[in-house]
Amino acid sequence: MKVVVVGAGYAGMLAANRIAKKVKGAEVTVVNPRADFVERVRLHQQVAGTAATATPLASMLRPGITVRVATVEKVGDGHVTLAGGERLDFDHAFLAVGSTVRAMAGTVPVGTWEGAEQARAELGALPAGSTVTVIGGGATGIETAAEVAEARPDLRVRIIGPSVGDGFSDRARTKARTGLECLGVEVVDDTVTEAAGGAVHLRSGAVAASDLTLWAIVSDVPDLAARSGLTVDARGRALVDECLRSVDDGRIFVVGDCAAVPGARFACALAGPQAAHAADTLVRLIGGREPEPYALRYVARAVTLGRKGAVAQFTRRDDTLRRACLTGRTAVVVKELASRGGKYGARTGTGG
Repeated sequence: MKVVVVGAGYAGMLAANRIAKKVKGAEVTVVNPRADFVERVRLHQQVAGTAATATPLASMLRPGITVRVATVEKVGDGHVTLAGGERLDFDHAFLAVGSTVRAMAGTVPVGTWEGAEQARAELGALPAGSTVTVIGGGATGIETAAEVAEARPDLRVRIIGPSVGDGFSDRARTKARTGLECLGVEVVDDTVTEAAGGAVHLRSGAVAASDLTLWAIVSDVPDLAARSGLTVDARGRALVDECLRSVDDGRIFVVGDCAAVPGARFACALAGPQAAHAADTLVRLIGGREPEPYALRYVARAVTLGRKGAVAQFTRRDDTLRRACLTGRTAVVVKELASRGGKYGARTGTGG
């Protein structure tokens, strides 16, 4: 049996390892544009230069899995077409290309490997006293602003978003904003309309100087599904059935941010459980058993605030907020567990 996994993020890595472990004799090929697994939830550390976030794929995949470093042009009709025209035949495929960033002109995106590397280089070249602006008041923006401020206390750092930290309850939001301010981050509730000429222009009419402007909003998905002729939603995510198979082709599983799962938001915490469920569904089908529907389940929302701080808030299964929130080292642990999808991690299935 030939299985091709497109994308080597959290979902793709787990799916490939789980299939190689559970499906005897499966020929598993992972196709990815780079030879490394990028731990995307730590890209803010890459930006600040506080940690490396890339690990060679070969060290994380089970023996026998083939890695192809290439760009995929199309998936469908039983084969994956690579840039240049080469085709890889499959019996089953896993589409796991994640999400991406469409940055405002004049900014550097921090939600992609390439953008994080550019941001790291430009940040390292800034002299003391320079101003860094982070656009985006969600988790990516908060973690980037905090990490940069802690790593470079000689810089002025601000974060701008319509309502910074509004993914939390009032109590947790206050703790997150207080944590940012304790690190010296200026918190601005506004919307950036333009970034040009060494400044950011705000909807309120204010203009603020900015020597480096970082775009920390992840809101798009690659167009591979649409380009392949699969049915997609308004955001470009492939429509799937209750077992995470494309509604157009039951041989193609779609997992992670690029899957239009009802109730799902962009979150690496969902990538692992979805990939595990899809891989297990394939095992069930091969064994002649009926597949089981995927059950969406959230655990918590959490952000780190530099190397020592964090805020975490538990959620119900449907992602609505509970009252309880945590800070400090306990919150860091919750953040780690939530980002890896509870018991599911990118390395799941690499053991014997």
